[in-house]
Amino acid sequence: MILHTDRLILRSWEEKDAEDLYKYASHPEVGPIAGWPVHTSVENSREVIRDVLSAPDTYAMVLKETGHPVGSIGLMVGEASNLRVPDNEGEIGYWIGVPYWGQGLVPEAVREIMRYGFEDKQLDKIWCGYFEGNTKSKRVQEKCGFHFHHTADNVPCAIEGVFRTEHVNCISKEEWNFQN
Repeated sequence: MILHTDRLILRSWEEKDAEDLYKYASHPEVGPIAGWPVHTSVENSREVIRDVLSAPDTYAMVLKETGHPVGSIGLMVGEASNLRVPDNEGEIGYWIGVPYWGQGLVPEAVREIMRYGFEDKQLDKIWCGYFEGNTKSKRVQEKCGFHFHHTADNVPCAIEGVFRTEHVNCISKEEWNFQN
């Protein structure tokens, strides 16, 4: 599946994207705030593409103007979600490289994944969370119409031995339809 927005192509990650992935995922301000470790090499990024980013409905955010990935977004449905949601609900996760912060690319990608989830996959609700202190991610979710649901303490993340406070937001298909 390939999805399009005004400025982005959302497509599957490929091993040839490892250098682009490493360029952004090796930055210390990207992974840790989102709950995953900084990438340590191009080979590490290639392994992440094979082991993590190859999951269904996980997309490279590719700039149309350059043809290169600058971030990632995914829709995890049912048991694939970290939030243990039913099969008719999903969770969106995302990140983007530092040079592209503040340009509205993530809300653009999130809105397309929401459309895909509600229209194409017929989901009833979509969830999205962010770890305490990740104000940029919080703002994306607010811009896209998500509303607060709950806060969870001591949530394990992909950094070994690290637990965080996570704020969880959601939007129903009815709420999304009303906005669009």
